[in-house]
Amino acid sequence: MSPVVDRLLVVGTSTLARKILNETQTRRSLGYTLLGVVAEASDGARPSLPCDVVGSIDDLPAILARLEPRRLVVALDESEPVPVAALLRAKMLGIAVERGEDFCERLSRKISIESLDSRDFVLAPQLRWSRLDAIMTRVLNAVAAAAALIAFVPLLAFIAAAILLDSGRPVLFVQERVGLGGRPFRLMKFRTMSPGGVRRSEWAGDNAHRVTRTGRWLRKFRLDELPQLFNVLRGDMNFVGPRPHPVSNFEMLATVARNVAESGVSIPYYLLRSSVHPGITGWAQVRYGYANDIVQEIEKLRYDLYYVKHRSLWLDLRIVAETLRVVFSGRESEEVHSAKKASARLRAG
Repeated sequence: MSPVVDRLLVVGTSTLARKILNETQTRRSLGYTLLGVVAEASDGARPSLPCDVVGSIDDLPAILARLEPRRLVVALDESEPVPVAALLRAKMLGIAVERGEDFCERLSRKISIESLDSRDFVLAPQLRWSRLDAIMTRVLNAVAAAAALIAFVPLLAFIAAAILLDSGRPVLFVQERVGLGGRPFRLMKFRTMSPGGVRRSEWAGDNAHRVTRTGRWLRKFRLDELPQLFNVLRGDMNFVGPRPHPVSNFEMLATVARNVAESGVSIPYYLLRSSVHPGITGWAQVRYGYANDIVQEIEKLRYDLYYVKHRSLWLDLRIVAETLRVVFSGRESEEVHSAKKASARLRAG
């Protein structure tokens, strides 16, 4: 039996609308047939679009009768009035009506921070975790970290010995990172780079020349992260959460992120990101992987905010399962490759 195809009509020609058009046209497997775009006005200047403009908002009732869409996605600029009467009529006809931000978030599993309404985000019901949830999460993480440390004692000793034989001391790399509420803590990892040499930046790609033979093997299977089990046991981190950034990068990343929104409104995204414990692994790690510049860090931020908004036990279990797949296979998932290719296309465009 063939899957039901959702006949999609996009209302608006905003930047968000163009992202939705590109996403639905390049990913046919999503099951959407794009009928076209409804422009804000019949005589206004329109940006270059990857599909046909089928009319203006004034003609929306006639367009609905002619094209018979199953779903309307409304992606208008904030300055544009919403055609309430026409959208209510669409709902009465059984057509699904969805905000562009929600549609894009559901498709990409990340937050479109350019058009993010911070009020909607902060007031989202998913963010209202109870004190009992927080206590249970903390206990589960502490118990799991203690059990893992006991189980991995032979592996930890083997890795420490391999590092000593390959490149000497120190065995651990300790660095101040930003934790819950923006508070710094000392994160521990197995050292994967030579202790000498000039550190160009905090991004992995700028220091690839310093990675040791043992370090390459540890990074491939993510085993350099194992000492962070002590951070989890101490309460600095959880197993799952946004990866903690170095303190030295925090101000720069926070400043850049505050100015991403197209509305010109400065939104403290990093305050939102730091509202949960950082993690050994996270949604951004399994969906995007490592970042090597500002643009990639901002892309990862979109996934981190999605996790903050939608975090749950089931999402945590999914992240852990995908992380274990990467650990045992030694390679990134197809989702990571697809996300980085899409990011590269956006940068080139």
